[in-house]
Amino acid sequence: MQIAVVGAGIIGISTAHALAQEGHQVTLVERHPGPGEGTSYANGGQLSYSYVAPLAGPGVLSHVPGWLLRGDSPLRLKPSLDPALLRWGLRFIAACNRDRADRTTRELLALSFYSRARMEALREVSPDLAFSFARRGKLVVHREAAAFESARAQVGYQATLGCEQHALSADETVAHEPALASVRDRIVGAIYTPDEDVADCHQLCVGLFNRLRAMPNVMLRFNTGVDALWTEGRRVRGLKLADGEQIAADAVVMAAGVTSARLLSPLRIDPGLYPLKGYSISLPLGEGDVAPVISVTDAARKIVYARIGQTLRVAGMADLVGWSTALDTRRAQTLYDETRALFPGAMRANDAGADAAPWAGMRPATPTGVPVIGASPVEGLWLNVGHGALGFTLALGSAGLLTDLIAGRKPAISPVPYALAA
Repeated sequence: MQIAVVGAGIIGISTAHALAQEGHQVTLVERHPGPGEGTSYANGGQLSYSYVAPLAGPGVLSHVPGWLLRGDSPLRLKPSLDPALLRWGLRFIAACNRDRADRTTRELLALSFYSRARMEALREVSPDLAFSFARRGKLVVHREAAAFESARAQVGYQATLGCEQHALSADETVAHEPALASVRDRIVGAIYTPDEDVADCHQLCVGLFNRLRAMPNVMLRFNTGVDALWTEGRRVRGLKLADGEQIAADAVVMAAGVTSARLLSPLRIDPGLYPLKGYSISLPLGEGDVAPVISVTDAARKIVYARIGQTLRVAGMADLVGWSTALDTRRAQTLYDETRALFPGAMRANDAGADAAPWAGMRPATPTGVPVIGASPVEGLWLNVGHGALGFTLALGSAGLLTDLIAGRKPAISPVPYALAA
C-alpha cells in the first residue's frame, strides 16, 4: 500500500518506521528541514510509562484561579474568543472528575505499557540506535501534605493496574536522590517509580530517520509543507503540497501535532486538539555539579528534571495562549530560577544562564489527555494525534496500534479508547 505520513516528529516518524517495516511504500512529509525539529526537539526527556495521571484531574479546577494570578504559575491562560479554545476548555472542565480521570489513567496505562514493550523490543534489535537512553527511575516530589496524600491514593489505584510505585518519606526521598538534600525541609515526600526511563527524543527521531533513509520502500520529503488533504468525496487520494504538487496515496496518516487541526478542519474532522505550549532549558553539567541522577518531577510546580547524558533537561509549563510558537523568555527564566532553588549544586557551571538553550514547543493536547489513534470518517485517512506531554512516552505504542489497524489485524491492545469520537 502507498501510505503518506504527515509529520516527522516522534509520533510521525515512529509511525512511518512501523509502516515501512511492514513493507508498505511510505512517503514521509515534513515542513521542517529535519526530523524532530518541532515539539519533539527539546521536550522533557522522561519516558513516564507509569506516571500518566491526566491534567484534567478532579482537583485541578480549584488550583486554576491561584495559578492564573501568579506570573510564575505552571498554567497560563490568555483570554480569547477563539472557538477552538472555548470548545477545548468546556470539554476539559467536563473531564475534571474522578470517574473520567480514573478511566483516562486506565486508557493511558494500557497504551504506555504497550509502548514500553515496543521500546524494549526496538532497543533489543537495534543496539546501535543511540539516543541517550537510561533507566534511572523517577521521583515525583511533593511539598504539600494534602497533595502527597492524594498522590498516595493514586499509587494505590495504579497498583491495581500493574504499576510498581512506592511512597517515600522526605528522608527516604533524599536517600534515593542526594541532590535533593538542600531542600529536605521543604518536601514532605515523594512517589518513586523504579522502572521509568530517560532519553533524548530528538536523537531517537534522527536515528529512526537514518533507518528510513536506508529503506528502499521509503521516500522522505522534508522542507515540504502540506496545503491540504486531497480527497474525492469521502475518500482520501493523497496530499496537496504548498507548492502545488500532489502526492497520490492509498492512505494518509495525520501525525503532524497541532498542525493536524488545520488540515482536518475543512473535512469537518475535529479530534479536539489545542496547543499547550511548554518550555524547556538544557543545562550542560560541569565537573563538580551536583545534579539529580534519578528523574525528578516537582509536583507543585509541574516541572520535570531529566539527566540526559551530561545535560540537565528542565521542562514544564502549560500555556493556553493560542497558536504562536514564539518563546516567552520569562517562562524560560522561571525554569532557570526553579532549578537554582531546587538543585543549587547543579548550577555552578551555569550561574549566568548563558548556556541554558531556552526552547518552546506546542504540545497537541486533547481535553481528556487521551490521544486519537485510528480511522477517520474519510476512507483511507488515519489519525495519530493528541498525545500532549506524553508523545515521547506513547509514540512507539501508538505507531504499533495504528499499523495493526491499517493492516486489518487485531491489535495488541483494545483500540476503542483511542477512536475518534463520533
